[in-house]
Amino acid sequence: MGEALLSRLLQQQVYTPDQVIVSELLPARRDYLKGEYQVAVTDANAAAIASDTVLLAIKPQVLKAVTEALPATTYAHKPLLLSILAGVPLARLAAGFPDCPVIRAMPNTPAIVGAGTTAIAPGQQVTAEQLEQAKTIFGAVGTVVEVAESLMDAVTGVSGSGPAFVALMVESLSDGGVAAGLPRPIANNLAQQTVLGTAQLLVDSGLHPGQLKDRVTSPGGTTIAGVATLEQHGFRAAVIEAVQAAATRSQELGG
Repeated sequence: MGEALLSRLLQQQVYTPDQVIVSELLPARRDYLKGEYQVAVTDANAAAIASDTVLLAIKPQVLKAVTEALPATTYAHKPLLLSILAGVPLARLAAGFPDCPVIRAMPNTPAIVGAGTTAIAPGQQVTAEQLEQAKTIFGAVGTVVEVAESLMDAVTGVSGSGPAFVALMVESLSDGGVAAGLPRPIANNLAQQTVLGTAQLLVDSGLHPGQLKDRVTSPGGTTIAGVATLEQHGFRAAVIEAVQAAATRSQELGG
């Protein structure tokens, strides 16, 4: 996700390569990032924290180790911290980076192709200008919505984990096509384009998903037969429970 943001920010000229420094422990990864994006690289987190704006794109499990290894003077200039650490609340981030303005963000995987959705929750010390800066940064990879932090775990369940659920649906549609006699490449293409087109139609038309479903299901037709089968197998209940399970896990990670 960090690289997806880096790539889009440079591509859209929100930042230029000489304005970016990336901290990465793996030498091979540093070499790749430097060669691919012409940005400065380092293996010292303190060097990256010295920037005015810092994107935290690390595993939640290593946050404590990272912050404890940084001398307090490293961030005495109070950089704006943008965290994409799943489940880590603003309180923990503020404790790790005292007196720094912090924004918690949850982007999702479609950010890689500029079609992501990012929810952001600003901390108390964030100014209006810094909030707009964050929206510009995450807007480089898709749409941005501002939510209360109390909703971030729910956001994780819907848009953070949601791409995996949608991918499973696409795979299932494709498998169904193969079971009905379609060659795999054609089934894959039909499934992908159907999901893509349906999502675009919902966005462009403003229709409620239930309205679109009703428009497709004619009396006694093929679609209602399929919808009835999905209902018999608890399709909607399974998706709802999957989102709730992901949201619960997000809470656990932040504990």
